[in-house]
Amino acid sequence: FGETQDNIKKFFGEPEEVQTLHDEILNTSSVVYHYWDQGFSLFFDNNKNQTFCSAEIDNRETLLFGQKIFTLKEKEFTELMKTNGFKLVDTEVHEWGEKRLSFDDAGLDCYFENNKMVSVNFGVLDTEENFYYYPN
Repeated sequence: FGETQDNIKKFFGEPEEVQTLHDEILNTSSVVYHYWDQGFSLFFDNNKNQTFCSAEIDNRETLLFGQKIFTLKEKEFTELMKTNGFKLVDTEVHEWGEKRLSFDDAGLDCYFENNKMVSVNFGVLDTEENFYYYPN
């Protein structure tokens, strides 16, 4: 995390697709490098000097704590995270049908459809160390 777009390209090569996303509500903007054949997309935050800030993965071979996580059901995945010290903080069912499970201490959001994982998103943790207070 925190790498530049150029360094990411040196490591992974040219992305198969580049996309720009804008969120008017959160006032954020990101550039996304899609590596479809490898099963992941990398996000670069335009508000943070276009540095690598999160990865969305849908590669079925993905391992976490030695487990192939895309074979796990929601409860099994939640138990895996709990066993490794991370608690489920929030869930939400989106209007398009996916259910999000958030494990904030791990910087992890998982998306399930019909009790099957469809993608996982790892992001940069915002800690107090990253918070800056500027007095008036």
